[in-house]
Parts: sequence; C-alpha cells; structure tokens
Amino acid sequence: MAQAPTHDHEFGEWPLKRLMTEVVGSGVKSAEDMNREQATEAMRRILADEPDPTTLGAFWLANRWKHNNAEELAAYTDVMCESVEYAAPRAEPVDCGANYDGKGRTAILGVAAGLVAAAAGTPVVVHSGDRVPTQKQDAYKHVLDALDVRTELSPQESADMVDETGFGFYYQPAFNPAIDSLFDRRDMMGVRTFVNTIETLANPANASTHLGSFYHLAFAKKVVETFELSHTHDLSRVIMFQGMEGYDDIRPGYTKVAEWTREARSASDGSSGDEPRDGEFTDYEIETAEYGMDFEYDDLGVDPDDVAGDSARITREVLAGDRDGDFADAVALNAAFRIYARADVDSLDAGLDRAREVIESGDAVTVLEDLQAF
Repeated sequence: MAQAPTHDHEFGEWPLKRLMTEVVGSGVKSAEDMNREQATEAMRRILADEPDPTTLGAFWLANRWKHNNAEELAAYTDVMCESVEYAAPRAEPVDCGANYDGKGRTAILGVAAGLVAAAAGTPVVVHSGDRVPTQKQDAYKHVLDALDVRTELSPQESADMVDETGFGFYYQPAFNPAIDSLFDRRDMMGVRTFVNTIETLANPANASTHLGSFYHLAFAKKVVETFELSHTHDLSRVIMFQGMEGYDDIRPGYTKVAEWTREARSASDGSSGDEPRDGEFTDYEIETAEYGMDFEYDDLGVDPDDVAGDSARITREVLAGDRDGDFADAVALNAAFRIYARADVDSLDAGLDRAREVIESGDAVTVLEDLQAF
C-alpha cells in the first residue's frame, strides 16, 4: 500500500509533533526554547494548515506554558509578515497595535486620541480584526463602525486614508489573511496564544514608530527585543506603557512606561539582521495626578454591553468640546503619548498642551468629519 504523502520535504525536519516531543513539550520547568530555524519552520507549517488540530493545540499550549523568548517571537513574526500585504502611506505614522481581542469594561480611547494626534500633525495608524479570540470583545474596528467610518478597507485604501485625513485603519482580514485564517482554531483553544502577541506587531503601514501596551515591564522588553531581532521590521522608536485591560489606553494613577530608540539600519552598516541592534532602552514611571488629572480606573468605565457605542459617543463629545473632565483629560493624555512617540514634541507636557489646543480649536473634530467622508 502506498504511503500517504508527507509535507516534511517542503518544510524541513521539525514537524510540530517532533518539536513537542523533543523541545517544547516536556513541561513548564524542563521545556527548552526553540532556535530560530525550528520556530520559523513551525510557523510556516501552521500557516500552511499542515498540523492536525490536536497537535496544533498542544503546540500552542506548550508555548504558553514555557513562555516564548524574543528569538521565537521574532521568527514567528517574520514568517507572518511574509504573508502581510503592506501599504505604506506617504506620511510617517505612529503604528498603534493594541490587543486585537479588545476591551470589555473601560472606554476605548485610542480612536479619539489618534484623531487628536492627527489634528496636531502626528499621523496615526490603528489596526484590528473583528471579535478576535479569545475575548472577542470590542476593538478599534467596532468604535470606528459606531462612528460611521468605513473599516473594511483594502490595505491601499487604508494608506490613502492616512494621507487624506492623518488617521488610518487597517483591517486584519484584508492585510493579514494568513492570521485571519486561524480564527476557528484559535477560537477552539479557549486561551490566548502567541498569535495574540505577534498579530499586534504586523505593522501594516510599515511605520518606524510603534506604540503598544503591556501588563508587566518584562513583556515590553521582550517586544523590543523581538523588533530588534526581526528581519522584517526596522523600527527606530518603540513606546509602551501599562494600558487599561492590556489595551493602548494609559491607565489612571501610577504606571510604567518603556521607551526604546535607535538609529534605523542603513545599507552600509554591515549588519546581517541576525543579532539585536543597538538601541537605548529606558523605563520610568508617570502618575496622571502630575498632569492635573484626578481620576481612577472606574471613572473611565462604560456599559460592558456597549463598549464600542459608549466609546464612540465619548469620542464625539470630547472632540466637539461638549465633554470635559475625566474622559477629556484621558483622551488628551493618550493623544500626547502618540505625539511624543513620533518625537513631534520633546515631552509629554508639550504633547498634552498641543492636544488640548487642537481639541479647543475644533481641528480634531474636523479630522473625524474627514474620516467619515472618506
């Protein structure tokens, strides 16, 4: 009887079952990290739909138990990016890659903050999917839908949106169909996997500045090293902070900020891309009270049954100057982070002043109107 065809000759010597048996699957304490070649092959097999569902689920869970290092995440990211359809605007935007599985208790402030930043002269790109596992909660797309902004765009339309309005939304199924095709498998897992991390690093506008969030500082350092080790990305600046619900909305009170800056790689520097590139990493603390903001986490809560709708309403009211207080302050501070991330100002204080100016002048609501007309 003829044997069933094998995929091994297409990928190499490391099917996921072998990686489980010999490398990552021996338990939390004894599991080993994969080298770049092994992680690269694993991701290529996954995107080719080669592993059976049981093996894939076990592999994802083993990676979750042992925790991926930056080399593995960089390999996964680079394979993913081979399938990403990039569309770079003429502008140089800030890439905002919030957790795609969304928020469920507090307002999504990134749309309003991005519009304010755009009005201040800092182009902003945001991206998300639609009810991404595991939380499947409201994300950027759903707030924009509630604001009557088109979201199911081709990547080139998204780039044009940035250049015409200063703000752009990239839709995951359009620019990253390979990851979108894993939806059902991810949904059946019931827990987050490394895909939840790397999808936020796709950077579909090929920006040189990334703004993201973290729960623990160690994760921010790992993301920075992932970018350093990536053969695809050539970022010059990364700003990350402890966001509400893991999203890119600054939390009230005390929070950590991580900042990394380096010179972009040049064709003459002789680097192979196989080693981390030199850059300066710093971390520091801020307190919202230092900026005259006296609010707490619960003050930014919304109806958990209508996070997107409430967030859209807050966005309209803040931009129109019809709402002051906690939400207006939070939007201005988040906009300041975006302006500061692109180094359009020298400090958060200066970014905050600029954000408040464009809200008061009405320039920010004009950007929303341009976006709705796009």
